[in-house]
Amino acid sequence: MLPADPPPGVLFRVMHRLILGVQGNGLLLACRCRLSGLISPTADALRPRPVVVLGSTGSIGRSTLDVLAHLPDRFPLLGIAARSSVELFLEQVQTFKPRYAVLTDRAAFERALTADLPPQTQLLFGEEGIAKMVTDADTSMVVSAIVGAAGLFGTCQALEVGKTVALANKETLVVGGERIMELADARGTTLLPVDSEHSAIFQAIGNHPMESVERVVLTGSGGPFRGRSAEQLANVTIEQALNHPTWKMGPKITVDSATLMNKALEVIEARWLFRLPSEKIAVILHPESIVHSFVEFIDGSVLAQLSPPDMRLPIQYALTWPDRVPGPTRRLNWETLANLRFEQPDRKTFPALDLGFEVAQRGGTCGAVLNGANEVAVEQFLEGLLPFDQIAQVVRDVLHSHHFMARPSLDELWAAERWARQEVVRWNRHRIRP
Repeated sequence: MLPADPPPGVLFRVMHRLILGVQGNGLLLACRCRLSGLISPTADALRPRPVVVLGSTGSIGRSTLDVLAHLPDRFPLLGIAARSSVELFLEQVQTFKPRYAVLTDRAAFERALTADLPPQTQLLFGEEGIAKMVTDADTSMVVSAIVGAAGLFGTCQALEVGKTVALANKETLVVGGERIMELADARGTTLLPVDSEHSAIFQAIGNHPMESVERVVLTGSGGPFRGRSAEQLANVTIEQALNHPTWKMGPKITVDSATLMNKALEVIEARWLFRLPSEKIAVILHPESIVHSFVEFIDGSVLAQLSPPDMRLPIQYALTWPDRVPGPTRRLNWETLANLRFEQPDRKTFPALDLGFEVAQRGGTCGAVLNGANEVAVEQFLEGLLPFDQIAQVVRDVLHSHHFMARPSLDELWAAERWARQEVVRWNRHRIRP
């Protein structure tokens, strides 16, 4: 309620802010009125929000810590979790001095036990340590950035106790999208997108009702092999696949970008996050990676979000939402921005993309199988055991041979994912070598 007589000399305004929920037919975008000073930041923005970062040594985790370093008063780092990058992990502990530091690899944990840690930092191990950290009463937000299906546990733990989750781990929704959204619904908690494409869609939708959205269009750079023929992909090397033209990412997601599997996973993520049917999701290639996604509305309007390819921007927006604050990200230089290209993906040469639409349409156990099969296929490619052009082929074969369940439990999803991992190894062992 507005005060009847604002204090003299102080200007007030009604700020319309979005409240994100995950109920009904999609993102519940409601407005609330908030009184704030015209010049001063809002009271909510100034209140410290302790953050936990799952996957702190990965590319998203490192970018998140960079954002936190620029906003230490608003977002103190309560805890970090990593798998096995001990040296970088210990550097982060010494720099930020968090309350919790968790390693999930036993050998890495035992090495860290001998380190000289800050006195206020508790070194914890495994899923038990992650659970203690994310459920701490002081934890306000959890950034879920662990690569692969391993990120599902921490995300579920955070949602279970009503923590706000900034989701950078798309595999969480690929594997268990329906169950994750049901959990968020039941707990009334907030799930915010960190992927640049989904953050762009979230920003473009704004306070428009979901009924006004005709479709969303995910953009993708096309990876290092855009324009190549299927024959040219037969002899791709690991070094070539890891040479992304615009983004600096970890090896798994970089290979996914090269096969367009990353875009397939993003289609599935968008299907669950925005509660959209697959026919309302499209993909277009945009080599410059400046336009991060479009939203087309039923009146013919198109809204997009543009920025340099820097993950710190969507990370910061997820942290500060619904506010915007100065940050470390680069700005667009309109004087040098001469050419923005858009083109249709070559689905015949890059069949992984169609698998994403198939899984988004079918649901059930398909996402778990697709994700498990792809993770192992990428691992085998990076180990020199599987040719690049057979990654999508083995994933397709495993997906189409699995026992489909329409309404699986979380345990059944995990079982399907484990089966898919084992099946890829078996498939590769028996494939015909050239």
